[in-house]
Amino acid sequence: MATLDLEHIDKSFGSARVLHDIHLSVRDREFVVFVGPSGCGKSTLLRIIAGLEEATKGRIVIDGADVSDAHPLDRGISMVFQSYALYPHLSVFENIAFPLRVAKLPDPELRAKVEKAAGILQLTDKLKLKPGQLSGGQRQRVAIGRSIVREPRIFLFDEPLSNLDAALRGDMRVELSQLHKQLDATMVYVTHDQVEAMTMADRIVVLNGGRVEQFGAPMELYHHPATKFVAGFIGQPNMNFLPGVVKGADGTGVGVEIDGGPVLALPVEGAGLSAGDRVEVGIRPEDLALGPGGLRLDITVLERLGGHCMTYGRLGPVPKVCAALDGDAAVRTGMQVELIADPKDCHLFDARGRVARRREAPALVA
Repeated sequence: MATLDLEHIDKSFGSARVLHDIHLSVRDREFVVFVGPSGCGKSTLLRIIAGLEEATKGRIVIDGADVSDAHPLDRGISMVFQSYALYPHLSVFENIAFPLRVAKLPDPELRAKVEKAAGILQLTDKLKLKPGQLSGGQRQRVAIGRSIVREPRIFLFDEPLSNLDAALRGDMRVELSQLHKQLDATMVYVTHDQVEAMTMADRIVVLNGGRVEQFGAPMELYHHPATKFVAGFIGQPNMNFLPGVVKGADGTGVGVEIDGGPVLALPVEGAGLSAGDRVEVGIRPEDLALGPGGLRLDITVLERLGGHCMTYGRLGPVPKVCAALDGDAAVRTGMQVELIADPKDCHLFDARGRVARRREAPALVA
């Protein structure tokens, strides 16, 4: 398929600068996901790759060739949009075949390509139907089929699952992951849903305010977030952040007194931290458990989900803290419980949101 390099991409709309010096390399046959909150610039960046927007500065390089000034049709890419953009009066076959009709492909070759794409997407028995006779997931597969028949070097997806219900989104995540392996293709995918990013990507680009916060494998971002923003955005439910003050730092770690709570001895690198510095301790809900002598949580809401009981409450000055307890945990609203966490699972962030590297973080699996 193809490699993709974004070299120092800037984008401004008038005086508003929306992308800041984006520099990324997507490997051949890699599935890369751009993720971030609304307005972070991820869709704008995808449209620049596609040639639908022009970068203010920087270069787009595909397979070593600069395509920054190339027409979208000459870039060897195909884009699947959030809206299916299907022709309601045409059959599934003709919707998939449309770009090949425009290219005046001979009918036997056209039919072979459409039938091959339909087979990959499990649409063979739907080729005579109209889009209105299909489910949302089937319509999205038709839109993807229209991209497949073009045999692009790179597939681009702009939030393609956002119009589907939760159950169907889960099914389509699996289908798209399988499609990536089946096509052995280079894919770049935009979403605001970090669950989609974590479950589908080979590597994730976390964008914030038009800047790259971190670019890495899903579990790298989970275990080794570079900033507080990444730590809070990656993982479901979100990481808890507990304010505190540094009591001391040495070669073994950093002692932090949680506001309204105990002192935690965290095995992190304490370079740049001194006694009295304000910091935040990050603890993921799944790393909290019931135990004596821990953090005191006043429970306000319970969500029993079978295997887990999502337990929400106030912890000192923090109004909303979440713990993912066992599904049959003996807790109830109005109760005060004590929560403990293994210090090696805790993250530490300074006042600027920079992370202190954990000494005992899990090794990453290649």
